[in-house]
Amino acid sequence: MNDCMIECRGITKTYRKGDHDVTPLDALDLDVPQGDFLALMGPSGSGKTTLLNLISGIDSPTAGSLLVGGTDLTTLSRRDLTRWRATHVGYIFQLYHLVPVLTAFENVELPLLLQPMNKRERHARVHAALEWVGLRDRADHTPAELSGGQEQRVAIARAIITNPPLIVADEPTGDLDRESAGRILDLLRKLSREDRKTIIMVTHDARAAEAAQRTFHLEKGRLLENAI
Repeated sequence: MNDCMIECRGITKTYRKGDHDVTPLDALDLDVPQGDFLALMGPSGSGKTTLLNLISGIDSPTAGSLLVGGTDLTTLSRRDLTRWRATHVGYIFQLYHLVPVLTAFENVELPLLLQPMNKRERHARVHAALEWVGLRDRADHTPAELSGGQEQRVAIARAIITNPPLIVADEPTGDLDRESAGRILDLLRKLSREDRKTIIMVTHDARAAEAAQRTFHLEKGRLLENAI
């Protein structure tokens, strides 16, 4: 596939659980073009988060090949995977994972502290990211002083601050009311359509999945498109 961000071929993941082998993913193939917004659905234990972790380089497959942005993740060492993730992947989680003692500005700034840039450039990028999610006026607020929807928008600003080509979102609206969830989904759509970010979102919510360009359903390690 031309302009393909993610290419999975025969991806299998097996791990030991007690006396048994568990295989959440079994010979899975998947192509995701750059700028695609893909939703993954399926029952608990179907392999959704496992696939997300493989694509984002958090975990490695037992078998198969996995190319993201032209890089074969199965060939990278743990150290190289860590370096690759720092510049290629932004994470958005259901529970935000913000540092409670830091302000919104400081939480968004964290990933940039590992980048070779001066303070002026770093601060300009943080302000721009907070402006993009509509929270520049909340820069000095800690997570406890923000609503759940605002916390998630801070988390999105943090995820995009290094300008990664890939955004992975694990139940990003699962802890939000409908209005706040709608705002988050609007931001994800904007990232895909205007900035050509590739977005992989795990969700249990069919309404959230409707925001994506494509929806896949995982069942017993196999992938079916639009089977919801």
